[in-house]
Amino acid sequence: MHPAWGVRRNYTSHSLEKEIPMFSAFDVSTSGLIAQRTRLNAISSNLANMSTTRNERGEAQAYVPRYVTFETDTELATSGGGVGVQVGSVEYSDSAPRMKYEPGHPDADENGYVAYPDIDMTSEFVDALEATRAYEANLGVIEVTKDLGARTLQILA
Repeated sequence: MHPAWGVRRNYTSHSLEKEIPMFSAFDVSTSGLIAQRTRLNAISSNLANMSTTRNERGEAQAYVPRYVTFETDTELATSGGGVGVQVGSVEYSDSAPRMKYEPGHPDADENGYVAYPDIDMTSEFVDALEATRAYEANLGVIEVTKDLGARTLQILA
């Protein structure tokens, strides 16, 4: 079952239930698009909150970075052995906040230190680049699959 659609595509041909390989390739690639989009959302949230010193309730607590983990989705499989991917979980970082001495800051503790999220901008940008490339690769697979289907119909027509 595809998580975005909530439907499993099955087609009947000559009274035998089987999946059309082209659609399973679309489903596998779409699962990759959804997973990478979730990953990019977490990365952009981390980058946007690099200097956030308060939590959602307005308390002086550094933003906690989020990281997405993936797992295979064996319900989405191709005849060639490929499987889909799904978001396994969105984890919160357990690293301690980065303390910076700023005695005049409104969120400074009694010693003058402010807690900032422990986010490495370079690592986040590299992760974003990797997620973007994976997203583009999945789009490429969808385009190639679409072209193959169109050319097959041209040959058969």
